[in-house]
Amino acid sequence: MNIRLKVIGRRSDGYHELVSIMVPINLFDLLEIDVIPEGIKLACEGYQVPTDENNLVHRAVQTFLSQVSFDKGISIRLKKNIPVAAGLGGGSSDAATTLLSLNDICAKPLSLTELHHLAVQLGADVPFFLYGKPSLVRGIGEILEPLERWPKLYYVIITPPLQVSTAWVYGNLKLELTRGEYDYILNSLENSLVTISHLLENDLEKVTAASFPIINRIKKLLVEAGAEGAIMSGSGPSVFGVFTSLDQAISAERSLISQDLGDVFIATNWEKD
Repeated sequence: MNIRLKVIGRRSDGYHELVSIMVPINLFDLLEIDVIPEGIKLACEGYQVPTDENNLVHRAVQTFLSQVSFDKGISIRLKKNIPVAAGLGGGSSDAATTLLSLNDICAKPLSLTELHHLAVQLGADVPFFLYGKPSLVRGIGEILEPLERWPKLYYVIITPPLQVSTAWVYGNLKLELTRGEYDYILNSLENSLVTISHLLENDLEKVTAASFPIINRIKKLLVEAGAEGAIMSGSGPSVFGVFTSLDQAISAERSLISQDLGDVFIATNWEKD
Protein backbone atom coordinates (compact mmCIF):
# COMPACT_ATOMS: atom_id res chain seq x y z
CA MET A 1 0.00 0.00 0.00
CA ASN A 2 1.33 3.46 -0.92
CA ILE A 3 1.63 5.87 1.99
CA ARG A 4 3.26 8.39 -0.32
CA LEU A 5 3.69 8.28 -4.11
CA LYS A 6 5.57 11.02 -5.95
CA VAL A 7 6.37 10.91 -9.67
CA ILE A 8 9.76 12.50 -10.27
CA GLY A 9 10.35 11.81 -13.96
CA ARG A 10 9.56 9.82 -17.10
CA ARG A 11 12.03 7.44 -18.72
CA SER A 12 12.64 6.98 -22.42
CA ASP A 13 11.05 3.50 -22.26
CA GLY A 14 7.76 4.99 -21.05
CA TYR A 15 8.09 4.02 -17.39
CA HIS A 16 7.82 6.69 -14.71
CA GLU A 17 10.46 7.28 -12.04
CA LEU A 18 8.95 7.25 -8.55
CA VAL A 19 9.79 7.93 -4.96
CA SER A 20 7.30 6.16 -2.73
CA ILE A 21 6.72 4.86 0.76
CA MET A 22 5.20 1.39 0.54
CA VAL A 23 3.92 -0.61 3.51
CA PRO A 24 2.75 -4.26 3.44
CA ILE A 25 -0.53 -4.89 5.25
CA ASN A 26 -2.31 -7.99 6.53
CA LEU A 27 -4.85 -8.21 3.72
CA PHE A 28 -4.04 -11.41 1.83
CA ASP A 29 -5.00 -13.54 -1.12
CA LEU A 30 -4.49 -17.29 -0.65
CA LEU A 31 -2.49 -19.52 -2.98
CA GLU A 32 -2.23 -23.32 -2.95
CA ILE A 33 0.51 -24.67 -5.22
CA ASP A 34 0.93 -28.31 -6.28
CA VAL A 35 3.27 -30.13 -8.61
CA ILE A 36 1.52 -31.92 -11.48
CA PRO A 37 2.88 -34.06 -14.34
CA GLU A 38 2.92 -31.21 -16.87
CA GLY A 39 1.55 -27.80 -17.85
CA ILE A 40 0.34 -24.79 -15.89
CA LYS A 41 -3.12 -24.83 -14.38
CA LEU A 42 -4.64 -21.89 -12.54
CA ALA A 43 -8.06 -21.88 -10.86
CA CYS A 44 -9.48 -18.83 -9.09
CA GLU A 45 -12.28 -18.04 -6.67
CA GLY A 46 -13.41 -14.89 -4.92
CA TYR A 47 -12.93 -11.72 -6.95
CA GLN A 48 -12.92 -12.67 -10.61
CA VAL A 49 -9.62 -12.62 -12.50
CA PRO A 50 -8.29 -14.29 -15.69
CA THR A 51 -6.84 -17.78 -15.40
CA ASP A 52 -4.51 -17.58 -18.41
CA GLU A 53 -1.40 -15.56 -19.33
CA ASN A 54 -3.31 -12.37 -18.49
CA ASN A 55 -2.96 -13.29 -14.81
CA LEU A 56 0.33 -12.28 -13.16
CA VAL A 57 0.42 -15.56 -11.24
CA HIS A 58 0.34 -17.53 -14.49
CA ARG A 59 3.07 -15.31 -15.94
CA ALA A 60 5.14 -15.69 -12.77
CA VAL A 61 5.05 -19.48 -13.19
CA GLN A 62 6.09 -19.20 -16.84
CA THR A 63 8.89 -16.77 -16.01
CA PHE A 64 10.25 -18.88 -13.16
CA LEU A 65 10.14 -22.17 -15.06
CA SER A 66 11.98 -20.59 -18.00
CA GLN A 67 14.97 -20.07 -15.69
CA VAL A 68 15.23 -23.45 -13.98
CA SER A 69 15.46 -27.13 -14.83
CA PHE A 70 12.09 -28.58 -13.83
CA ASP A 71 10.38 -31.39 -15.73
CA LYS A 72 6.98 -31.19 -14.04
CA GLY A 73 4.00 -28.85 -14.21
CA ILE A 74 2.40 -26.52 -11.67
CA SER A 75 -1.20 -26.24 -10.49
CA ILE A 76 -2.31 -23.19 -8.48
CA ARG A 77 -5.57 -22.49 -6.71
CA LEU A 78 -5.94 -18.77 -6.03
CA LYS A 79 -8.51 -17.30 -3.67
CA LYS A 80 -8.80 -13.58 -4.35
CA ASN A 81 -9.63 -11.68 -1.17
CA ILE A 82 -8.02 -8.43 -2.35
CA PRO A 83 -10.14 -6.37 -4.76
CA VAL A 84 -8.94 -6.40 -8.37
CA ALA A 85 -7.52 -3.31 -10.15
CA ALA A 86 -8.00 -1.44 -6.89
CA GLY A 87 -4.55 0.04 -6.25
CA LEU A 88 -3.75 -2.43 -3.46
CA GLY A 89 -1.14 -4.55 -5.24
CA GLY A 90 -3.05 -7.82 -5.07
CA GLY A 91 -1.78 -9.18 -8.38
CA SER A 92 1.78 -8.07 -7.68
CA SER A 93 1.81 -9.69 -4.24
CA ASP A 94 0.43 -12.92 -5.73
CA ALA A 95 3.18 -12.93 -8.38
CA ALA A 96 5.92 -12.36 -5.78
CA THR A 97 4.53 -15.11 -3.55
CA THR A 98 4.43 -17.45 -6.54
CA LEU A 99 8.10 -16.81 -7.32
CA LEU A 100 9.15 -17.40 -3.71
CA SER A 101 7.02 -20.55 -3.37
CA LEU A 102 8.24 -22.09 -6.60
CA ASN A 103 11.81 -21.40 -5.57
CA ASP A 104 11.16 -23.28 -2.32
CA ILE A 105 9.50 -26.17 -4.15
CA CYS A 106 12.53 -26.47 -6.43
CA ALA A 107 15.03 -26.39 -3.51
CA LYS A 108 16.02 -22.74 -4.01
CA PRO A 109 17.85 -22.82 -7.34
CA LEU A 110 17.64 -19.01 -7.62
CA SER A 111 19.07 -16.41 -5.27
CA LEU A 112 16.93 -13.55 -3.97
CA THR A 113 18.80 -11.24 -6.37
CA GLU A 114 17.85 -13.48 -9.29
CA LEU A 115 14.23 -13.57 -8.12
CA HIS A 116 14.34 -9.78 -7.91
CA HIS A 117 15.34 -9.58 -11.59
CA LEU A 118 12.43 -11.85 -12.53
CA ALA A 119 10.05 -9.76 -10.40
CA VAL A 120 11.01 -6.57 -12.26
CA GLN A 121 10.12 -8.28 -15.54
CA LEU A 122 6.64 -9.06 -14.20
CA GLY A 123 5.74 -5.61 -12.89
CA ALA A 124 7.03 -2.54 -11.12
CA ASP A 125 5.41 -3.40 -7.76
CA VAL A 126 6.38 -7.08 -7.69
CA PRO A 127 9.91 -6.62 -6.22
CA PHE A 128 8.49 -4.86 -3.14
CA PHE A 129 6.39 -7.91 -2.27
CA LEU A 130 9.42 -10.24 -2.42
CA TYR A 131 10.76 -8.57 0.71
CA GLY A 132 7.54 -7.65 2.53
CA LYS A 133 8.85 -4.78 4.67
CA PRO A 134 7.95 -1.08 4.91
CA SER A 135 10.25 0.46 2.31
CA LEU A 136 11.31 3.61 0.59
CA VAL A 137 10.90 2.70 -3.07
CA ARG A 138 12.60 4.38 -6.02
CA GLY A 139 13.21 3.90 -9.73
CA ILE A 140 10.21 2.20 -11.31
CA GLY A 141 9.80 0.22 -8.08
CA GLU A 142 12.93 -1.92 -8.19
CA ILE A 143 15.13 0.07 -5.76
CA LEU A 144 14.10 -0.69 -2.18
CA GLU A 145 15.37 0.62 1.15
CA PRO A 146 13.75 -0.95 4.25
CA LEU A 147 12.31 1.50 6.79
CA GLU A 148 13.24 0.07 10.16
CA ARG A 149 11.19 2.39 12.37
CA TRP A 150 7.78 2.37 10.69
CA PRO A 151 5.13 2.95 13.40
CA LYS A 152 2.30 0.57 14.23
CA LEU A 153 -0.73 1.97 12.39
CA TYR A 154 -4.22 0.83 11.43
CA TYR A 155 -5.81 1.46 8.07
CA VAL A 156 -9.48 1.56 7.15
CA ILE A 157 -9.59 0.81 3.43
CA ILE A 158 -12.59 1.49 1.21
CA THR A 159 -12.69 0.13 -2.34
CA PRO A 160 -15.58 1.58 -4.35
CA PRO A 161 -17.19 -0.72 -6.94
CA LEU A 162 -15.12 0.30 -9.95
CA GLN A 163 -11.81 -0.70 -11.51
CA VAL A 164 -9.08 1.70 -12.61
CA SER A 165 -6.42 0.99 -15.22
CA THR A 166 -2.95 1.94 -13.99
CA ALA A 167 -1.86 2.56 -17.60
CA TRP A 168 -4.78 4.97 -18.08
CA VAL A 169 -3.89 6.90 -14.94
CA TYR A 170 -0.24 7.32 -15.89
CA GLY A 171 -1.24 8.15 -19.46
CA ASN A 172 -3.35 11.05 -18.20
CA LEU A 173 -0.87 12.32 -15.62
CA LYS A 174 0.39 15.84 -16.24
CA LEU A 175 3.91 15.57 -14.98
CA GLU A 176 4.96 18.27 -12.55
CA LEU A 177 8.42 17.19 -11.48
CA THR A 178 9.16 17.08 -7.76
CA ARG A 179 12.72 17.75 -6.62
CA GLY A 180 14.31 16.71 -3.36
CA GLU A 181 11.60 14.16 -2.60
CA TYR A 182 13.99 11.42 -1.47
CA ASP A 183 15.73 13.70 1.03
CA TYR A 184 12.38 15.08 2.22
CA ILE A 185 11.13 11.59 3.11
CA LEU A 186 14.37 10.58 4.83
CA ASN A 187 14.47 13.79 6.86
CA SER A 188 10.80 13.41 7.82
CA LEU A 189 11.22 9.82 8.98
CA GLU A 190 14.31 10.66 11.02
CA ASN A 191 12.15 13.00 13.10
CA SER A 192 10.75 11.02 16.03
CA LEU A 193 7.81 13.45 16.15
CA VAL A 194 6.85 12.97 12.49
CA THR A 195 3.12 13.12 11.81
CA ILE A 196 2.23 10.42 9.29
CA SER A 197 -0.60 12.54 7.89
CA HIS A 198 2.03 15.01 6.63
CA LEU A 199 3.50 12.27 4.46
CA LEU A 200 0.20 11.31 2.83
CA GLU A 201 0.42 12.44 -0.78
CA ASN A 202 -0.24 10.67 -4.08
CA ASP A 203 0.45 12.35 -7.43
CA LEU A 204 -1.88 9.88 -9.19
CA GLU A 205 -4.85 10.87 -7.06
CA LYS A 206 -5.61 14.02 -9.04
CA VAL A 207 -6.07 11.96 -12.22
CA THR A 208 -8.33 9.27 -10.76
CA ALA A 209 -10.35 11.66 -8.57
CA ALA A 210 -11.03 13.96 -11.53
CA SER A 211 -12.94 11.14 -13.26
CA PHE A 212 -14.28 9.47 -10.13
CA PRO A 213 -15.45 12.08 -7.56
CA ILE A 214 -16.21 9.31 -5.07
CA ILE A 215 -12.47 9.31 -4.25
CA ASN A 216 -12.66 12.73 -2.62
CA ARG A 217 -15.98 11.88 -0.97
CA ILE A 218 -14.45 8.81 0.69
CA LYS A 219 -11.42 10.80 1.84
CA LYS A 220 -13.69 13.37 3.48
CA LEU A 221 -15.79 10.71 5.20
CA LEU A 222 -12.70 8.93 6.55
CA VAL A 223 -11.38 12.13 8.11
CA GLU A 224 -14.80 12.88 9.57
CA ALA A 225 -14.76 9.35 11.04
CA GLY A 226 -11.55 10.14 12.91
CA ALA A 227 -8.70 9.31 10.52
CA GLU A 228 -5.53 11.36 10.96
CA GLY A 229 -5.44 11.62 7.19
CA ALA A 230 -6.74 9.85 4.10
CA ILE A 231 -5.27 9.13 0.69
CA MET A 232 -5.84 7.06 -2.43
CA SER A 233 -3.59 3.99 -2.72
CA GLY A 234 -1.64 3.51 -5.94
CA SER A 235 -3.66 4.37 -9.03
CA GLY A 236 -6.89 3.79 -7.10
CA PRO A 237 -9.72 3.57 -6.63
CA SER A 238 -9.09 2.28 -3.07
CA VAL A 239 -8.80 4.98 -0.42
CA PHE A 240 -7.55 4.47 3.12
CA GLY A 241 -7.58 6.43 6.34
CA VAL A 242 -4.76 6.19 8.89
CA PHE A 243 -5.50 5.51 12.55
CA THR A 244 -3.16 5.08 15.54
CA SER A 245 -5.77 3.14 17.55
CA LEU A 246 -7.49 -0.12 16.63
CA ASP A 247 -10.59 0.93 18.55
CA GLN A 248 -10.81 4.13 16.48
CA ALA A 249 -10.39 2.14 13.27
CA ILE A 250 -13.15 -0.30 14.26
CA SER A 251 -15.48 2.56 15.14
CA ALA A 252 -14.79 4.22 11.77
CA GLU A 253 -15.33 0.96 9.91
CA ARG A 254 -18.72 0.48 11.55
CA SER A 255 -19.87 3.98 10.67
CA LEU A 256 -18.66 3.75 7.06
CA ILE A 257 -19.97 0.27 6.20
CA SER A 258 -23.53 1.57 6.44
CA GLN A 259 -22.87 4.23 3.77
CA ASP A 260 -22.66 1.70 0.94
CA LEU A 261 -19.40 3.06 -0.49
CA GLY A 262 -17.97 -0.30 -1.49
CA ASP A 263 -15.86 -2.96 0.23
CA VAL A 264 -14.51 -1.87 3.62
CA PHE A 265 -11.50 -3.48 5.34
CA ILE A 266 -9.38 -2.90 8.43
CA ALA A 267 -5.68 -3.71 8.11
CA THR A 268 -2.44 -3.08 9.94
CA ASN A 269 1.27 -3.34 9.18
CA TRP A 270 2.61 -6.77 8.28
CA GLU A 271 6.21 -7.87 7.76
CA LYS A 272 7.64 -11.03 6.26
CA ASP A 273 9.70 -13.03 8.76
